[in-house]
Amino acid sequence: MVFDRAAWPFVSAALVPAVLLAIVGRWLWAVPFLVLAGFLLYFFRDPDRRTESAADEVVAPADGRVVVAGDVEPGAAPPGEWQQISIFLSPMDVHINRAPIGGTVERIEYRPGRFLPAYKREAARENERNEIWIDHDGQTVVCRQVVGVLARRLVCRVNEGARLATGERFGLMKFGSRIDLFLPPAATILVRVGDRVRAGITIVARLPHGGR
Repeated sequence: MVFDRAAWPFVSAALVPAVLLAIVGRWLWAVPFLVLAGFLLYFFRDPDRRTESAADEVVAPADGRVVVAGDVEPGAAPPGEWQQISIFLSPMDVHINRAPIGGTVERIEYRPGRFLPAYKREAARENERNEIWIDHDGQTVVCRQVVGVLARRLVCRVNEGARLATGERFGLMKFGSRIDLFLPPAATILVRVGDRVRAGITIVARLPHGGR
């Protein structure tokens, strides 16, 4: 199993006291820190996945449960006409984010905000978030990372102008969070609220051919 490099500061912070306590013979006190280190490693796991999709198919950008599929939540979407898919990630889900579709990163917009629980409707418009705008053959798809009550940091590892392949890793969100996907109005939504999806694997929508 491969782990994201963001894990090591957290894992080290749990392992150091565990080792020190073990050295002085406080084995029982060391156990909780070892358990915590194990959970942190599990949280930052980065499984290798092979994306198989057609050029116009949109894949899930994150693991989790679909909480919005179709019409946009009031006040949540960027300016313009959109459809929305939102995915809630629990602390047990893989938190690596993957590109929903191949294309060029047009812009990246970070906005500070609150830390409401990620499953709340208000989280999409009030929480700290980061938007990645992707141009796919003239059609724009917006992928928004949103922090939750536990997730206090977003990681985005692409820059404006970068070329992304469908399913390519672009970042992660630390601990419980959500990700919003905004699609053109003519896109066909293929998931429903309550569905479980896997990043880079589950096909969640299909864009209109030729942008129509």
